[in-house]
Amino acid sequence: MMAAATPDLMSTIVSLSKRRGFVFQSSEIYGGLNSCWDYGPLGVELKRNVKEAWWRSMVTNRRDIVGIDASILMHPKVWEASGHLSGFSDPLVDCKKCNERFRADHLDNLEKCPKCGGQLTDIRKFNLMFKTFMGPIEDQSATVYMRPETAQGIFVNFLNVQQASRLKPPFGIAQVGKSFRNEITPGNFTYRTREFEQMEMEFFVPPDQDVRWYEYWRDARLKWYSDYGIKKEKLRLRDHTDDELAHYAKACVDVEYLFPFGWSELEGIANRTDYDLKQHTQFSGKSLAYFDEETKQHYYPYVIEPAAGADRATLAFLVDAYNVEGEGKEERTVLRFHPAIAPIKAAVLPLVKRDGMPEMGEKIYRDLLGNSIKSFYDHTASIGRRYARQDEAGTPYCITVDGQSIEDQTVTVRERDSREQYRVSAGSIVELITKKMKDSMK
Repeated sequence: MMAAATPDLMSTIVSLSKRRGFVFQSSEIYGGLNSCWDYGPLGVELKRNVKEAWWRSMVTNRRDIVGIDASILMHPKVWEASGHLSGFSDPLVDCKKCNERFRADHLDNLEKCPKCGGQLTDIRKFNLMFKTFMGPIEDQSATVYMRPETAQGIFVNFLNVQQASRLKPPFGIAQVGKSFRNEITPGNFTYRTREFEQMEMEFFVPPDQDVRWYEYWRDARLKWYSDYGIKKEKLRLRDHTDDELAHYAKACVDVEYLFPFGWSELEGIANRTDYDLKQHTQFSGKSLAYFDEETKQHYYPYVIEPAAGADRATLAFLVDAYNVEGEGKEERTVLRFHPAIAPIKAAVLPLVKRDGMPEMGEKIYRDLLGNSIKSFYDHTASIGRRYARQDEAGTPYCITVDGQSIEDQTVTVRERDSREQYRVSAGSIVELITKKMKDSMK
């Protein structure tokens, strides 16, 4: 029996996340901080694996994309050039009775508060950037902003990276990093937050190749999610309508996932044209045009941008992996993570705490860790309960050390999804798990 996509499922995921150490409310002992979340021991491994899977596919395994790590704080002129200072805002209304705030474009009725029925204020624009000050003096000249996106750090470094890497279009620059948006109405757990992590890549192409590369990245990014285990029927592409398109975009499509709260964006793929490089050229006074050695001409490359949210992707993988199977005493909760993103790859479980089993289990556990296989050692409770714990954590493989193991140096391997069990040599465990992990990527 597979868990249905319902709003109740979301509350179940939130509860599971806290209980098993995926996600905690930030500053919980002080009552929490709205829309801020801390990743626990399992959650930080899951999110790290999602980011590494993205980096592997976008940078490590390609010859035409390189990475950078730009500063969170940038010169204020960057945000003037990008349009964030003047246009990065949401329409805001307040309730005069209960003081609740709402995004006006999310309300059907702009006369009455949806919460208490009170009168709403007139619409006003609310800039989403967090403002702070650099240095000891808090005045206008010291104003800087927490970046609302990682993309601008790539654009202003376009020529630096191009010349240092000796690449020519088409080529890409990728970055994973924190961004900050002072959202009016954050919510849906870790889906919409004020502090979040992005996985963005800007692919610079000759202007006459933009359509081909836009279609390439649209298809490649959709496939990436299903390659790592998300059900294809819960993924879709949604093209932006003309009135949705950003002023700089020639085309944009969202990869959407069917969350318990409905279809929502995981990633946007946009054709940003040559807008950004031209804007930064105009505002900085330094040309970011590319010089083509073959044609002996300067031109501004067009940019195809796949921009994904690391937190949103992590949440989608968590929700999609959640299954409740069986009934009654046979019921089990299992997270069917793809092995590459599972927080724990293998668990070592001595059957009892005597007769040399813990010592043998410890050796296997150390061997796995020594080969960079994230593992877990557990010798408490019945073996059935320990299997259940690992199913709920999404661990693909359990290794049980029993009485026979001491006699013939074999152990039992249990696979999470099929619950198949088979015996192998204890000395071959590292090789076996390594091969299974590698095979899962084919």
